[in-house]
Amino acid sequence: MNVVLERPLYETLGRIARREGASLSTKARDLLRDALETYEDLALASIAEERERTLVRSAGLSHERVWRVRRPKRR
Repeated sequence: MNVVLERPLYETLGRIARREGASLSTKARDLLRDALETYEDLALASIAEERERTLVRSAGLSHERVWRVRRPKRR
C-alpha cells in the first residue's frame, strides 16, 4: 500500500523517525494508530455525553437492585 504525503509532512515524519531510530513506515504506522485511537475515543465520548444528557435518572436501576444476590428457593 502506498500513501502520498505533502513534502513538509513527509520531511517532518522523516525527522521524527530518524530522531527515534525508527523506520519511516514504522513511525507512520505508530502515529496513525495513535490518531485512530484518539478519533475513536472522541466518538465514544460523544456517544457517552449524549446518553448522559438524555438519561432519565428515575427510570434507572439502583446499585442494590442490579447487584443483589438472588438466593435459590428452598423446597
